Amino acid sequence: MSLLPAEASCLDAEENDLCDLVYRVTDNEQAAELTDLLIAKPAAMVGLLVGGFLVRWILHRVIDRIILRAAEGTVPGVLQRGKAHKILDSGAPSMQRREQRARTMGSLLKSITTGVVFTVVAFMVISELGYDIGPLIASAGILGIALGFGAQSLVSDFLSGVFMILEDQYGVGDVVDLGEATGVVEAVGLRVSRLRDVNGTVWYVRNGEIVRVGNQSQNWARTVLDIPVAYTENLDRVRAVLADTAEVLHEDPDYAALILEKPEVWGVERWDPDGIVVRVVLKTAPLEQWNVARELRERIKERFDELDIEIPLPQRVVWTRQGEPPGQSQQGDRAETSAQSDTRP
Repeated sequence: MSLLPAEASCLDAEENDLCDLVYRVTDNEQAAELTDLLIAKPAAMVGLLVGGFLVRWILHRVIDRIILRAAEGTVPGVLQRGKAHKILDSGAPSMQRREQRARTMGSLLKSITTGVVFTVVAFMVISELGYDIGPLIASAGILGIALGFGAQSLVSDFLSGVFMILEDQYGVGDVVDLGEATGVVEAVGLRVSRLRDVNGTVWYVRNGEIVRVGNQSQNWARTVLDIPVAYTENLDRVRAVLADTAEVLHEDPDYAALILEKPEVWGVERWDPDGIVVRVVLKTAPLEQWNVARELRERIKERFDELDIEIPLPQRVVWTRQGEPPGQSQQGDRAETSAQSDTRP
């Protein structure tokens, strides 16, 4: 590849009015060349740079206007969710989330436009200096193909990050399950997302390796409590006590804003060997399901103690036989004392 000037003299150029004018006036080829070198070429390069900055400024202004409208939710289909989420997306947290996504996409688009504009300007400046840019363009194409094959994972991470931001799969502050890692999102990038789990471990997950996302804090959450009771308890009474306790929590001023809907007692969830499990559910604000669950567990325990509703304990049936060796008999006695049991002869 040769980068030697394609034209040895400005007089040989098809369009070089300044060089031709100086040559006609002075009849001096060196003066014409010097004028072209010191005035014409620098002026052309400055014009290209000024034009590049002007085009970049115009494109950035257009992007800013589009992103501002998208952040306000006035651009149909951009950074918005479906009709089922319109009510939930009208609050201040959702507005902040949409603005954050809009700023991220705006920054990405600005970076792309800046790179494209100044790459074109750079090639035009090289051409203005008199060098043949054909080999450069060919080499850039070959290099782009090589990088495309060699950096497939990087391209995959980048594209996954772009679509993840556009689709609002998760954001900073969300509690998500990404398969191998579960925790609070601390940072979202175009290539890597950073999580911190409950033990304080920081996880860096490449966006291209994320196959599924379980978001536990988007729009709303749900507290699900499975309350065990003894088989001897009256289920109608148990349901009434659970519904009343959950409703009192719902009306508490400290928790009224955290519980979005009236609590529900879904009824018997399953039969366990030790007792019956009754399920209670509450729809809560994002990231508040665990606080509501802890408070409701404490209140249910207090109410059960007041009303003598039995919470089942693990039970064990121990069989003893007459004439067993002393060691086995003592072992059986210890088993009887370690757990509630029924002894049969």
